[in-house]
Amino acid sequence: MFATVTVLIITMNFILSSTITSYLVCLLAFFLLLEQIIYLIKKRNLPGPLFVFPFLGNTVSMVRNPTRFWQLQAELAKSGSGFSANYLIGKFMVFIRDTELSHLVFANVRPDAFMIVGHPFGKKLFGEHNLIYLFGQEHKDMRHRIAPNFTPKALSTYACLQQIIILEHLQKWEKLSTDDPDNPIALRFLVRDMNLETSQTVFVGPYLSQEDRQIFKYDYLKFNIGTMSLPIDFPGFAFREARLAVDRLVLTLADSAEQSMRRMEKGEEPICLIDYWMQDTVREITASAVVGEGSLAQVSSRITGMHLFDFLFAAQDASSSSVLWAVTLLDAHPKVLAKVREEVSGIWSPESNSLITMDQVREMKYTQAVAREVIRYRPPATLVPHMALQDFALTESYTIPKGTLVFPSTFESSFQGFTEADRFDPDRFSEKRLEDQVFKRNFLAFGAGAHQCVGQRYALNHLVLFIAMFSTFFHFERQKTDGSDEIIYNPTIIPKDGCMVSLSRRSARYPILSLV
Repeated sequence: MFATVTVLIITMNFILSSTITSYLVCLLAFFLLLEQIIYLIKKRNLPGPLFVFPFLGNTVSMVRNPTRFWQLQAELAKSGSGFSANYLIGKFMVFIRDTELSHLVFANVRPDAFMIVGHPFGKKLFGEHNLIYLFGQEHKDMRHRIAPNFTPKALSTYACLQQIIILEHLQKWEKLSTDDPDNPIALRFLVRDMNLETSQTVFVGPYLSQEDRQIFKYDYLKFNIGTMSLPIDFPGFAFREARLAVDRLVLTLADSAEQSMRRMEKGEEPICLIDYWMQDTVREITASAVVGEGSLAQVSSRITGMHLFDFLFAAQDASSSSVLWAVTLLDAHPKVLAKVREEVSGIWSPESNSLITMDQVREMKYTQAVAREVIRYRPPATLVPHMALQDFALTESYTIPKGTLVFPSTFESSFQGFTEADRFDPDRFSEKRLEDQVFKRNFLAFGAGAHQCVGQRYALNHLVLFIAMFSTFFHFERQKTDGSDEIIYNPTIIPKDGCMVSLSRRSARYPILSLV
């Protein structure tokens, strides 16, 4: 009897557990089917995968090989109406290749239409107060506060700092090449270090100690790795490490802002970007008689630190990308390089033992055209991710659903409209051809609309100064291999080989050391 009861109990448990398992399996199958149906409804007739992997979609392939992933999206968009569809981490996405459709998105960044996210999972990574998440009057007010950071006087201050850092690093690169002349050097990490030091010096100047700079460098590397990782916000994962690194970076920058504020309150001259910002803040406080405890500066130092991090992120990786492509493209086009050297030598000589002035930068018309063509031909940030905050009629036949990740492609726009757009041709920006004006709408490397990059003049100056000095001081030669010039994401685009070069000084008369 006891045995019979035991068998019955076991049987009932098995049936019950089987029923629960079957129920869960059916429920899971239902949700997976529902996910596919919702994806297909949103996709409609857009080119893109017919079925997507549950929840992850094509995130793994995007992380593993972003170059191929975005090339495929562009090819699909080209075959359709200028845009295509896909699926990333539970989010439906639309890739936009067509320039005019991209402008529709840029022009409608507002509280009810689109929000720039900077990264598919940017809010978690950058924080809620990032400049790109501001709208309307709040955004206008912030840009007004930032404006004094990029006046001609401020840019002239930065140009001196930029050149000193560039020269210091050119000296290091020369020593590396001299110590091992038989082996080329990879510029990828050398340029990254140069630009990080440039950003630190230009943005926060004397307010970071050498120890702080090393910690800063380590945390920024963590952040960079996190931007290219799966968004898993748990201990031990790169994304979590990146998010925590951003928190530490912001605190460091906030402390720099407070130090600068105290210095500007004494009426001292600005020597870096944060000084120009805090000088203007001091004027605002004085004008409104808001002084003492709880002042605007004390309340907003952390937010200022967040905005400084925005600048750092925008300047660091984009400038590194442009510098690497400048070296790559100048090496591949010796006639362009010769014209740059001829122009620079007619305007500035390092034998004068003086830095390049902003007036001389403005005279370097051809070198500026080269810098602009580098950015057009290889725009550093190839995509500007947005989030649709409402259903948005992109065309007469397709409406982007609310909640969609939207990726206008600045890269694809750069190859539309321009004369022989696939050819590297700085003369397109000459005063004779003026393609920067004729095809202005296709030059989207700095974005468009209200959120267009506020620091674009600073970025162009940095590239022009680097090209002028690097070309003047060095003979250089790329060590090419199959596929060395292919594009990889890091997170901005760079040459696949990290830009391997051999270099030597062009003349012993150029006293690099005496300028730094």
